[in-house]
Amino acid sequence: MRIDSHQHYWRIARGDYGWMTEAVAPIRRDLMPADLAPHLDAAGIAGTILVQAAPTLAETEFLLDLAESDARILGVVGWVDLAAPGATRELERLARRPKFRGIRPMLQDIADTFWILRPEAVAALEAAAALGLRLDALARPRHLPVVSALADRLPALPIVLDHCAKPDIAAGAMRPWARDIEALAERPQVFCKLSGLATEAPPDWTVADLAPYAATVLQAFGADRVMFGSDWPVLELAGTYPQWLAAAAELVDRFAPDGATAVFGGTAARFYGPPAA
Repeated sequence: MRIDSHQHYWRIARGDYGWMTEAVAPIRRDLMPADLAPHLDAAGIAGTILVQAAPTLAETEFLLDLAESDARILGVVGWVDLAAPGATRELERLARRPKFRGIRPMLQDIADTFWILRPEAVAALEAAAALGLRLDALARPRHLPVVSALADRLPALPIVLDHCAKPDIAAGAMRPWARDIEALAERPQVFCKLSGLATEAPPDWTVADLAPYAATVLQAFGADRVMFGSDWPVLELAGTYPQWLAAAAELVDRFAPDGATAVFGGTAARFYGPPAA
């Protein structure tokens, strides 16, 4: 099964997408399963992981309701305020929904780089691990040592790094990002999504622009811990679904020549697991 491990749906009138300013006007419209389906059909992708785009429980419920009516959505990564007193109770409640597979605090938007290491957040994540849930880390390069520290504290919590931690490809920045990626990959329960690179690249990006970053990730983690994600529809700010899929396939063929089966499906299936019965 080919899997897209990272995509979004949203309905603007719901009103909790605070990041949707004029800067993202091309994607500030309702985008639902019927809009993505032609891309998935053309790419031969059988299932997706649907990821939160608003820091609210209401949006997580909205995504879970969508998933119940769409067999192509294999799992939902939602949001819970990990620092709230009732975080564990909310995780337990959401975990009763069959397709709820993990949580994603929006670390990139939190000023405190070390927020995820607060005792209350760590305790909630420990509860998440006990419930069989995963953590998507929406991080930037400044968070990489913090994610390593979190992985050391919670070795039973599966973690996947979204968008390779958004390196500054447009500026050609490799250090300390590459060093910190290599250090993070030493933690066996940490995985990485090959996603989001095009939106960090120059507007006229080519595969050559992305190659050093994809090489670093694939060589550090290995194909068995890297999974393809489109980040659609955010992807449309920087390119098309076919363009990114072709680029990702070329990069995997170049830097992990035997890894396509894992990167384009096997890793995501193993990380997120089947929905609970």
